[in-house]
Amino acid sequence: MTAATWTEISTLDELVGLVGEPNERARTKGRERLLQVDRDWLAATPFCVLATADADGRCDASPKGDPAGRLVHVIDDTTIAIAERPGNKRVDGYRNVLANPHVGLDFLIPGRGDTLRINGRARLVSDAPFFDEMMVRGKRPVLALVVEIEEIFFHCSKALLRSALWKPETWAPDARVPRRAVIAKEVENAPGTLEELEAYYGPSYEKGLY
Repeated sequence: MTAATWTEISTLDELVGLVGEPNERARTKGRERLLQVDRDWLAATPFCVLATADADGRCDASPKGDPAGRLVHVIDDTTIAIAERPGNKRVDGYRNVLANPHVGLDFLIPGRGDTLRINGRARLVSDAPFFDEMMVRGKRPVLALVVEIEEIFFHCSKALLRSALWKPETWAPDARVPRRAVIAKEVENAPGTLEELEAYYGPSYEKGLY
């Protein structure tokens, strides 16, 4: 099969003709300021995905996770901060923010089908008094992504319902893909033996989270 056999959508009219127009509720649900329910959600979420793009439009989507109550700090009704912890130092998303401040965030609560989405403009902060409120295991964040909210809204649960993401009976983490250590060795050409990589990605891996 080649692209020559595909029917491509190339205009907004074609897209709207296929999927239709959003109803009034969907079209007007966006807000510019946090409500108490948003604050409650952000306090309960342990995980989000950060979407960024560089100056040329090349995109990145990066997962962020922490214990609930430590991932997100609400600065005020229009500003939040996301903690960054020690990692592999690629910081692709943060490189993008330096070139293009526009970001999108999707916040999940385990077991919930709906999600909370925030779009806005971001900047990087290396230190601030609120870092003390984001400490985990006695460690402050490496940095914080501070986001000035431009749009916030709740997203419906259809994607998570279709994927059955929270249903343990559908989980099969080793059914189709090899272990992380095997991927590192065979795909990424990581140095060291497979046994050494198995030990690195084993139970002791959590010791380096903070």
